[in-house]
Amino acid sequence: MSSRSAILEGIRENKPASRPLPTMPPDPPRPSTEAWEAAFREVLTASKTSFIQPRELAALVRDPAYRTVVSTLPDAAGNLDVRAIDDPLQLAGVDLAVLEARIGVAENGAMWVSETESLHRVLPFITQHLVLVLDRKNLVGTMHEAYRRVKIDATGFGVFIAGPSKTADIEQSLVIGAHGPRSLVVCLRD
Repeated sequence: MSSRSAILEGIRENKPASRPLPTMPPDPPRPSTEAWEAAFREVLTASKTSFIQPRELAALVRDPAYRTVVSTLPDAAGNLDVRAIDDPLQLAGVDLAVLEARIGVAENGAMWVSETESLHRVLPFITQHLVLVLDRKNLVGTMHEAYRRVKIDATGFGVFIAGPSKTADIEQSLVIGAHGPRSLVVCLRD
């Protein structure tokens, strides 16, 4: 018997007994919305994300520092209509994008943005600065709960975003905005 055959025969003979997969424990009792929001803010603040109040959104969109602004929210209209864009390359000069996030996750600060909200899947990555607007009622505690709420069959492409783009080289020099937005602002609304 060759070495190969002996190894394969040994593997065949040494199969452990089949066991069922463990069941997932039920979700723990839901803490207060305030507790989740505090955890959400803490995680995102640590990742260089800032927060604004809903009343500040219109002023941010009108800030002259942002020459090209795209917004998919009617109450914060930008100066470039993303619905009129056919070629995503036309979004290369976007300074600020304002999008709605459908889900926010307290444990890691991730927010779910689908192509339904962004209209172009490249938009959350190509903009220089990103604002995500999230309804407080859509905060969940864990990624397990978030994935149960994601309806990828209905929305198509989607992504969890947790802070501005960050990368580090081998010398551990952190660079923010190298592969995506240089800043992330979150607006929590009721």
